[in-house]
Amino acid sequence: FLLIVQGKVPSYLGTSAAFVGGVTAIRAAQDSDAIVTGAILVAGVVLALAGVAVHYLGVRIIHAVFPPPVTGAVVMLIGFGLAYVVADVYWPQDQWIALITMLVTFVIIVAFRGFVGRIGVLLGLIVGYLLSWAADRVFGDITAYNAATGQVDAHPRVDLTAVAEAPWLGLPEFHAPEFSLSAVVLVLPAVIALIAENIGHVKAVGEMTRTDVDPYLGRAIAADGLGTVVASAVGGSPTTTYAENIGVMAATKVYSTLAYYIAAVIAILFGLCPKFGALVAATPGGVLGGITVILYGMIGLLGAKIWVENRVNFADPVVMVPVGAGLMLAIGPVTHEITGGFSLSGITLGTIVVLGGYHLLRAIARRDPAPADGM
Repeated sequence: FLLIVQGKVPSYLGTSAAFVGGVTAIRAAQDSDAIVTGAILVAGVVLALAGVAVHYLGVRIIHAVFPPPVTGAVVMLIGFGLAYVVADVYWPQDQWIALITMLVTFVIIVAFRGFVGRIGVLLGLIVGYLLSWAADRVFGDITAYNAATGQVDAHPRVDLTAVAEAPWLGLPEFHAPEFSLSAVVLVLPAVIALIAENIGHVKAVGEMTRTDVDPYLGRAIAADGLGTVVASAVGGSPTTTYAENIGVMAATKVYSTLAYYIAAVIAILFGLCPKFGALVAATPGGVLGGITVILYGMIGLLGAKIWVENRVNFADPVVMVPVGAGLMLAIGPVTHEITGGFSLSGITLGTIVVLGGYHLLRAIARRDPAPADGM
């Protein structure tokens, strides 16, 4: 990614959630890792080609399709559309540890200057991890929602059994993809969301760094697509510019692409250490709740920042109606079943409604785009 964008867009790719609905549908019909990764690989190729088209047709096509009202909404729903993960998955696992972790991270980010403040999210996570370990020793097991079993039961906050059993060195489980047309059809709609998601993420980075990154939007989309192709070709998951990492950038104010090159090399090395993977997997859900509520919230407010700086007019129903509806669908998250085996939900559904609804209503109202006031 960094090579293709020529180091001009600081970003650290992570696993995309846009494919979850399609992958679930594929597995319901034929539970095969190879077929899943084959379908994702094809979607990655399509995404890369879309990026090439944007690059050569020019950034004006992006401004036409994604004007400020839409871009701000997409950025906002990416952040707030993940609220259910905090509310339904992480926070219920240990609400008090989640609250303490959140407050500790608040204080570190704001009260400390320099390096300490910039790694406030990491320090907050470490503090929460240690507090969870200490709570197990002082109070014993917690009776709460257990993400591993999907039920409320008594369990330790920190379980390091898998860490002790994991080897220090090991290879990931590589496998080749297989291709099925029916599976490809199920994941292709995710490409629409990924284009919008990438544009939202890159725009958010531009807002944070106060840099014009529009000329690199096509490269960023293409690079994300190629990243997905490379990962899925050997059995990995699809990639995206990743909302959580944008949130980390917003919190730390570290935008150096050199830092992300170094982080990438370190990540590859950690990927060859199963013991480290087990340690990360053992992070208590309550701790993740306290961290992600900050990260997701900051992403959402970056969308509002785009609206404010572009003076988006919310008195105009062409803007207010589709944006409000899309946000509600994403935050719900609402699921809309297309067929018996395929549905759109949450961020993907909200993105499509905002994008399609805005342009539909603008066409009905017969208005010309006015970039100056964001309409």
